[in-house]
Amino acid sequence: MEHIRTLEEFPRGRTFLTVGTFDGVHRGHQVLLTALAQAAHQSGAQSAVVTFFPHPAVVLRGLPQPYYLTSPEERARLMGACGIDVVLTLPFTRELAALSAREFVEMLREKAGMESLWVGYDFALGHNREGNVTVLQRLGEELGFSVHVLPPVALDDTPVSSSLIRSALEKGDVVTAARMLGRPYAIEGAVVHGDARGRTLNIPTINVAFWAEQRLPAFGVYACRVEVEGRALDAVANIGVRPTFENPTGEVRLEAHLLDFFGNLYGKTVRLQFLAFLRPERRFESVEALVAQIQQDIQHAREVLTHAA
Repeated sequence: MEHIRTLEEFPRGRTFLTVGTFDGVHRGHQVLLTALAQAAHQSGAQSAVVTFFPHPAVVLRGLPQPYYLTSPEERARLMGACGIDVVLTLPFTRELAALSAREFVEMLREKAGMESLWVGYDFALGHNREGNVTVLQRLGEELGFSVHVLPPVALDDTPVSSSLIRSALEKGDVVTAARMLGRPYAIEGAVVHGDARGRTLNIPTINVAFWAEQRLPAFGVYACRVEVEGRALDAVANIGVRPTFENPTGEVRLEAHLLDFFGNLYGKTVRLQFLAFLRPERRFESVEALVAQIQQDIQHAREVLTHAA
């Protein structure tokens, strides 16, 4: 998979492509991307995605951060796993948003060799989303590209969407988020130095420096698996502001205690997969009460992870 940032870099040739933000690359996205890639390769064409960063909703509506389910790099990697050959991540600007549907598809025809456009049932592009499926089919007949429309992918009769995944994460419902994503929700980052308080409690933790623009699950304690250097380690993690201790800045931290692991991970990149919500974050009256609760959390996490896939 080739990840590029400008249309000028786009590989020449016949192209089957799709356009969208694809934040999270969830089950619905995966169905579309896999079908597109298979059809392109059977036809001897390359498969491609034209996507954007920042998210159009962030630019046009000023939605507050953190917002994203996946970084542009992780999104491209996940698309590549679906068989996509080229991912073009365009900087989304108000100038790009002002392009008409015709101007946008003409650009894709000329610079990306678009021969076939694959979209979801509710897709639209161009200024004010004027380029709905009907308009695109008419433009395709005129400009010489086909339009393939795929139905929604639903769970429990509800179409899977990135917004529903964000809503699930806001409630700490990482199980529902995982069902819609087709994989556990994950946060990746480097292990950094904290205040070493966990070691003084005899419960050492790693502090993970996460991407500030990524949507976090609700504050609380989770059973997790931590991937590091090809290994998968069981863990119990906490997201929040640690209300039992002083935190005048209100800094949000992601900390994980690795079960049955002893070693130095400072500076290494880890990936936390959130498998189950154990409890909300809360303030304890004493350090002793906190330690007792953490021991219960560890036991609870062990039980959950024993039965996790």
